[in-house]
Amino acid sequence: ASPPLPSRSLDVSLTPCSGKLPPEAIQVVLEELRKNGNLEWLDKNKTSFLIMWRRPEEWGKLIYQWVSKNGLTNSVFTLYELISGDDTANEEFHGLDEAMLLRALQALQQEHKAEIITLDDGRGVKFF
Repeated sequence: ASPPLPSRSLDVSLTPCSGKLPPEAIQVVLEELRKNGNLEWLDKNKTSFLIMWRRPEEWGKLIYQWVSKNGLTNSVFTLYELISGDDTANEEFHGLDEAMLLRALQALQQEHKAEIITLDDGRGVKFF
């Protein structure tokens, strides 16, 4: 048997602070989010960014799970139906921003699970 680990106590004293992180610390946090795929820089100077709760691939996986479990492969949907339709009201992706939905569908398209199509009244998607 391994010897027990020594007991350690940690004395932490809290001091008032301004509530602001130094720029270097902010950059570390943002870079970690980027590495994990949850942040995308919107400009070359790295002054604007998009933070994503879920990566597009994760949203795509959730959408495709819904399609599969409901036997909806080989079906066509408008983007509106997916994010605002009654059939998806209880799904996590219901109400998703349309730009993020498109990114999720593009991820599925790369996996050959969906194809983004143009319909008379806008864009749609066919699932395979």
